[in-house]
Amino acid sequence: MSGIPSQGVASGMREAARALLAVLEPEQVRELRAGPDRLDTPELREWTYLPGPRPGLSTEGLDGRQREVVDALLTTAHSAAGAELVRGAIEVERHPRARAGHPGPDRYWVRLLGDPGGDEPWGWRLNGHHLAVHVLVTAAGVRVTPHFVGAEPARTGNGPRPGLRPLGPEEDLARELITSLGGTARASALFAATPPDDILTRADPFADPGLLPEGLRYDRLAPGQQRLLERLVGRYLDRAPEAYARECWSDAVRRGLGSLSFAWAGGLAPGDRHYYCVRAPDFLIEYDNTQDDGNHAHSVWRHVRHDWGTDLLRGHYTEQHF
Repeated sequence: MSGIPSQGVASGMREAARALLAVLEPEQVRELRAGPDRLDTPELREWTYLPGPRPGLSTEGLDGRQREVVDALLTTAHSAAGAELVRGAIEVERHPRARAGHPGPDRYWVRLLGDPGGDEPWGWRLNGHHLAVHVLVTAAGVRVTPHFVGAEPARTGNGPRPGLRPLGPEEDLARELITSLGGTARASALFAATPPDDILTRADPFADPGLLPEGLRYDRLAPGQQRLLERLVGRYLDRAPEAYARECWSDAVRRGLGSLSFAWAGGLAPGDRHYYCVRAPDFLIEYDNTQDDGNHAHSVWRHVRHDWGTDLLRGHYTEQHF
């Protein structure tokens, strides 16, 4: 995996944030900058992927140039594949509005925290229905979790792009893995016949792998099944800028892939309501497609130590006292 170093990602984000400030009116800038001075306050761990307004600047009233700059900023937090996924989720959100006869503009909220032109930590986030991207930047690196992407519908029907499935690979890889298992291995991975109605961690402020079923461990999988699980994990990590994705995967390998586990609930056939999760010492992954008769998907990647840039902020504020 090759890509832009962390310093280059941070520099690109800084430029994109400055470009956004340059195209906004003063009142829009005030809305964009909603938030406390310090970035380690509990209020900044409050988030949701449900409908409804958020703190920050709504994209609903932006002009074409302003929307382009917001999209450029959003792109900096992702790999090419991650940016494509996010754009796909945004496009899918337009389908229910179009069917209801209210196409309208996309409605998300972008929020700038801190000063992208200074030396202190800063960050930004873009939130709305089925999309939550949280970014923290310091001189030591970039963090991009919690990262949530949903798709309603999970597969589009009639419209300009029928059959669009932004989260299709996330679903298909996991189903290929669970259906490849047999005997006691499948029994260990299947923790419930009826899936939960949503991801189990919901919008918790702190990531806790202990909330998830233990499932089947990596070291009980055959080599081909291990590769499937690695590809599934990679699908989530690869949403991030490539340097950070490599860092997360290297940490998992160093701690031992045997600690990974996979669990599934619900039906095994395409179209069945289902849920799965992946647990690791440092991160968790959840996916569900249970609402609307199995045509409404949620997915989330959380990092136990890195969510909200907690590790970077702790290091920065500790250094200030020496």
